[in-house]
Amino acid sequence: MSVTAERKAELIKEFAHGKSDTGSPEVQVAILSERIANLTEHFKTHVKDTHSRRGLLMLVNRRRRLLDYLRRADEARYDELIKKLGLRK
Repeated sequence: MSVTAERKAELIKEFAHGKSDTGSPEVQVAILSERIANLTEHFKTHVKDTHSRRGLLMLVNRRRRLLDYLRRADEARYDELIKKLGLRK
């Protein structure tokens, strides 16, 4: 269910602004989106896993807060990230 180290490194490389950038909102949202996608697949087979569903809701809320921050800070970066990740809006 978690993101592998290789996949996380790929996401960081793709969304980072600089060489050692791992904490920018774009990178954080990309990693959260990957975790959300993995959990969504998990729920297709484990429908009654309510404890993990709570974790999923927390991840979705954290991603929403980061996206709201990015939208307030820099609208262009927000729009680019939404298009890259294929999120709505």
